[in-house]
Amino acid sequence: MKTSLEIEYWVIDDAGDLVAPGSLLDASPQFDPEFVEPMLEIKTTPCSSMVELREEFVDRIGTAVDAARDQGKRLVPLATPLHANPAEIPYRGKESTDLQRRIVGRSFDDARVCAGTHIHFEQSNVVDQLNTLTALDPAFALVASSAHYRGERILECARPFLYRRSCYEQCPEQGQLWPYVDSVAEWEGQLEDAYEGFRERAIERGVGPQTFDDAFDPYDAVWNPIRLRKAMPTVEWRSPDATLPSQILQLTEAVRSIVTHADARGTTIGAESATGAVTLPAFDTVEAVTDTAIHDGLESPAVTSYLDDLGFTPSAYDPLATRLPETHLSKRRAKQLRLEAAKQLEADLEQRRVRA
Repeated sequence: MKTSLEIEYWVIDDAGDLVAPGSLLDASPQFDPEFVEPMLEIKTTPCSSMVELREEFVDRIGTAVDAARDQGKRLVPLATPLHANPAEIPYRGKESTDLQRRIVGRSFDDARVCAGTHIHFEQSNVVDQLNTLTALDPAFALVASSAHYRGERILECARPFLYRRSCYEQCPEQGQLWPYVDSVAEWEGQLEDAYEGFRERAIERGVGPQTFDDAFDPYDAVWNPIRLRKAMPTVEWRSPDATLPSQILQLTEAVRSIVTHADARGTTIGAESATGAVTLPAFDTVEAVTDTAIHDGLESPAVTSYLDDLGFTPSAYDPLATRLPETHLSKRRAKQLRLEAAKQLEADLEQRRVRA
């Protein structure tokens, strides 16, 4: 099952201030701008094995870190910038982003403080892949890298709360977790319903139908934790935060192993299987554990027990969010912590390079 990674890192200068990547984008064709200025997306190509994926991922991030240092910049592996005013995170000039903000409302601004990781799996037994990744959603707690928003420690896993519960609160079909499906046609039916609902909301807010149609198609008008990507084609798991390369690779290997098993042996919901199929919990349980994970992370026994039952080893993970102060952060302290996180990334990368 070919697998690829996309990770979003904040870009800062040597003072810890957020800055645009600028010519960093020219360092590799696998680097892309994001919808906000001070962020860089680093991508791998589809890889056939974890060995190949590790090598390429470490190489891509190494290229980005080295190019950044040459320009007096650093990369920050945190899910939020900890403390930032909206003016410090300007949007890029992109019509679809402006339209999203107009359609979703002011809460859309919360999306611009969120940096995540996307894992793409080559489509095979798509229903089993979709349902398994849905059940694995609370695993974002294993790599949570920020609990802060505008200087305040809000929840153990700040990014999924801000992105799903706050940003898309008024448009849940666009940004929250969807239930299990029995077929690809059922998923695509949900997609069409979400698209039509979003289109109606846009027209109610004064967006012309043709303007909307030119900016969005059904596959590009949802930003849920799990998506089908038609162009690749892949099943995309968007649950995890951006974090250290070693933590992303550790999580990717575990998730890939579970999804590969499900792809080969199938899935069942609730009842144990005699054929080796992966047993998934009821969707109500997934939702409940996801909410607990957002609020309490790995501090919750319910979350660690759930993840252990699915095949993870929660004690083997050390989320960056748990290393951050539990108090209010001033802007100055947030800058210091960004610089410290950048150093952690560089040290983590160097360890990976030595092992390679």
